[in-house]
Formats: sequence, C-alpha cells, structure tokens
Amino acid sequence: MARDEASDASGAGSQPRADASADHNGPVPRGSESPAVKSGKPEKHRPSWFWPLAVIVVPFIRLATRLRVEGKENVPLAGAFVMSPNHYSEIDPLIVAVALWQTGRAPRFLAKASLWKVPVVGAALRATGQIPVERAGGSRTAVPLEAAEKLVSEERGVIIYPEGSLTRDPDMWPMRGKVGAVRLALEHDIPLIPVAHWGTHGLMKRYGKGLTLIPRARITVRFGEEVDLSAFRDRPLDAANLNAATDAVMARITGLLAELRDEPAPAERWDPKNRGQSETGRFS
Repeated sequence: MARDEASDASGAGSQPRADASADHNGPVPRGSESPAVKSGKPEKHRPSWFWPLAVIVVPFIRLATRLRVEGKENVPLAGAFVMSPNHYSEIDPLIVAVALWQTGRAPRFLAKASLWKVPVVGAALRATGQIPVERAGGSRTAVPLEAAEKLVSEERGVIIYPEGSLTRDPDMWPMRGKVGAVRLALEHDIPLIPVAHWGTHGLMKRYGKGLTLIPRARITVRFGEEVDLSAFRDRPLDAANLNAATDAVMARITGLLAELRDEPAPAERWDPKNRGQSETGRFS
C-alpha cells in the first residue's frame, strides 16, 4: 500500500473539515461497544497473514533504508487507538507500517476500495484486515468510519492520514487536516497518537515513479505522546469542536516534524483551498 491510491483513500475516510451542518451527536458510551478481543500476546506475535508479509517487507526496508524509530513507548501495547502521521511521499504508508510493526502492533490503514479487485493485492488486504474506502458517493465517509469502529471493538489500531493526501505544501510541511481521525477518537474515547517522519522522500520522491536505493535513505519515524483531547470530549461533535480538535492534532504532528527537521515550521498551515489547488490528485 505504498502507492498514493492507499494513502489518498485514507484521507477519504478521514472526512473533510466539518461545517455547521455536521451532526451534533455525542460520543458513543463505552458500555455500548462490543466486548474487546482478549489475548495475552502482542499482535505481532499472534499468527496472522502479517507474518509472511513482514518476512518480505521488513528485510527490504532494512536493506533499502537506514530506519530509526523513536517513541515506541508512546504506542499502546494493547487496546484500540487512532494513529495520525504526516504525509509527503507515496512510500510513507510502507515506512509507517514497518515502524509500527516494530512496536508489536499490526498496521491497518484505510485503502482505496478498487484495490480489493486487484488479484493477490486484494487477497492480502482482506487477510490483514485493511479497510476499504470508496472515493466518491454517499459512502465516501460513512462506510470507512463504520468499518473502523469494528476495529475499535476488536481492540485494534487504525492509521488515518488526517491530511487526506500528500501535502500540497511546497516544503513538505503538514497542510490543513480533516476531521475523521479526531471524530473516531472522540466518539470512542480512544487515544490518538501523532506521528512524524522525515526522510522518506530520499527513498521515493513525491509522486516519484521509482525507488532511490543508493545511497540508502536515512529515515526517522517518531511516535509522539497521545494528543490530549480532554478539552474536546463530552462536548457535541459539531463543526467547531471537530475542527479545533483537528487543529490541535495537526499542531502536534507539525511540532514533531519540526524537531526531526531541526527547523521551525511555517507560522501558517498550508490550505489547498486558499491556494487554488485541488484537494486530491497529483500536482506539480
């Protein structure tokens, strides 16, 4: 799922910024969720289709990159969570997946529904519990979030790119976020983990058509501490609340990235709408 088809679909499930017409339903009571799946072993050590995939992917990433993973202690050892990374290269999902696998948790993304029709790829997506997303139509947001809620009840994590696609910022800083990740975290009162990484463009340039294997890309992935969403809980999930919570998440992701890049982030976050850019698709 290193291609932008997967990551753009993740954004489709992450929902656009809320507007005043958004529903005002409150969080789902904890007692209403299905009983969680109980297991004494970390996901990584439970037999699954992730094992044969890891045998292929993990050694390749070790050979192709100098990958450093920081903040592993911030990833929950068990239970449901939402993870929100920055996004500027089509290879990002693969790097984030390997980094999360190192913590003992299995990576699950929202992915473009059409990929389920591709031989072998579709079978792998189904076997590993990835979430199909329709890019258009009435189900563009409802279906993926409904599927993500099932993962929550089974104590799994889901990775949602809050930007919705590769950042439009010319310097590859995070752009404006969409509300799907915080909506899921607030509805189910589960942790939201911010993630920043830097260096994946050394392996695959933004919208690149191939990999750069020499020299090996130096990539750092940093898992941040859970975003404090307490100020937004127990309040209506209306436009103002969801947008403010999303801004808080994007600020945390941007802060982590500024640390990795060792330079200050822009004072104003990039917004494609204000720049006359499309929300999805490639641009030069």
